[in-house]
Amino acid sequence: MSVEKETIKNATIYHGDCMEVLESLENIDSCVADPPYGLSFMGKQWDYDVPKKELWERVFASMKQGAHLLSFFGSRTYHRGVIPIEDAGFEIRDQLMWLYGSGFPKSHNIGKAVDKLQGNERQVIGKKVRGDVEKAKQTGNTFAKADANKNNKDIFGYGTEILTKGNSEYEGWGTALKPAHEPIVMARKPFKGSVAENVLEHGTGGINIDGCRVGTDDKLSIGSNKRDNANVNFGMKDNREEQKQHEQGRFPANVIHDGSEEVLEIFPQTGKSSGGRSYQNTNQMYSGGWADEKGNKTDPGFGDEGTAARYFYCAKASKQDRDEGLDMISEKPMAWGNQAKAELKRGNIDFKADGDSTKHNQVQMRKNTHPTVKPTELMRYLCRLVTPKGGVVLDPFMGSGSTGKGALLEGFKFIGIEVEREYFDIACARLEAVQNNIQETLF
Repeated sequence: MSVEKETIKNATIYHGDCMEVLESLENIDSCVADPPYGLSFMGKQWDYDVPKKELWERVFASMKQGAHLLSFFGSRTYHRGVIPIEDAGFEIRDQLMWLYGSGFPKSHNIGKAVDKLQGNERQVIGKKVRGDVEKAKQTGNTFAKADANKNNKDIFGYGTEILTKGNSEYEGWGTALKPAHEPIVMARKPFKGSVAENVLEHGTGGINIDGCRVGTDDKLSIGSNKRDNANVNFGMKDNREEQKQHEQGRFPANVIHDGSEEVLEIFPQTGKSSGGRSYQNTNQMYSGGWADEKGNKTDPGFGDEGTAARYFYCAKASKQDRDEGLDMISEKPMAWGNQAKAELKRGNIDFKADGDSTKHNQVQMRKNTHPTVKPTELMRYLCRLVTPKGGVVLDPFMGSGSTGKGALLEGFKFIGIEVEREYFDIACARLEAVQNNIQETLF
């Protein structure tokens, strides 16, 4: 296919095959990507498989020595996604975990299936309305005409569904968990010499620790390197000066979360932290912590309390983030859950499942029709973590431009590639809007 290039201030984006575009790129400082997961998500053809080794080899060739790659993958296909990256020459450095609360379980009811096979009767426990029968008749989207009902008649049919409960030993058993995390591989292009030498020559090789610390209002204790006895061995008492307070926040971890109630609930509430160090005064030895010459513990710990989620960076999603800058683009109906997708196929754009406030079991009108838009705050954090000041961020699977939006807001240059025309146009609008907003804030 032909390649179309658009330059929007500090963003250079291509509509075309990334394999072709990557051949012309060089001196990339970092790659932050959300590629296909190989799940055929929402029936999308572009999500049929994970990127192959050959593609990552071209990404590898375009990057500076020591440059980092961050790439999302699905929990079921992470292994298939990461192995080609390693085979392309990258060194796998870590795995980050993105935790979110908006996942929708797609689990098969084994108990109900067993009862159907065995002919067992099930107890009626309630009813649930499925769709608007009268509206379907008015629009001509009747039950008989709806293609979505061919294989899902009992589940997605219009009218009332009878809710039942069985008594077999398999009642309550299913086939899948609710998705609540996406792994992110951290990889790096190898380099010669030391990290310090590579940073001085290419600007790449390290990660931005202080720039990505977890913000907090609490005073955090950190140790001083000043010692009265230079010959103290590990495990021996030490005359260490009073602990200082780190004003920039906690050391960044390989866990990031969205701050949703569902995620915060899984973290325990903790009392005032003592830094997690125990102390035992036995002669000249102690187990953890710092002590003075009399054997008194001098490590005050962090001194904060609350949910354990405070230890990890929170990248909250904004409702206006997805459609920001898309004023000139028309809204289209979107659906995620199977029932909602079936209703949308029938033309029921007002469908919303009773008692379900999530996006998955309802039809929503969206300008940004990409199904897997990541929060801008998340992409800002990831770009900031691995990109040197003034660097160039690459995303060969640009989608609707979330990585580019995050990179530009952090002051980086951005190169993106997208094969789908619809998403490319959305990305153009979003990247132009964010740079206009940046310009406005400067004056």
